Amino acid sequence: MRHRFLAALLSALLAALPAAAPAQAACYADYKAKRDGPLRLHYGVIELPAAACDPAAAAPVIAARIRADGWVLLNVMSVFGPEGLNQRKASAGPYFLRY
Repeated sequence: MRHRFLAALLSALLAALPAAAPAQAACYADYKAKRDGPLRLHYGVIELPAAACDPAAAAPVIAARIRADGWVLLNVMSVFGPEGLNQRKASAGPYFLRY
């Protein structure tokens, strides 16, 4: 009797839990930035939250992160998934996933 009660209770608790959300795919962007005095430019690759996985939404996220080191975002070149990381790694150099 007690085992049936516990099994029913466990079933009810599990049914009350929200269904697990599917895992979000990783999102990345490549961008260009500058710093004045003297002028310096860099190309970087950055990981983004799922909510910022389009160029318009990515721009303020990237700008805020790089601003801490005195960089100004020039443009977001593209937004892509993990399949695009390897081809951009060498070009981004020290700015590959730095921010």
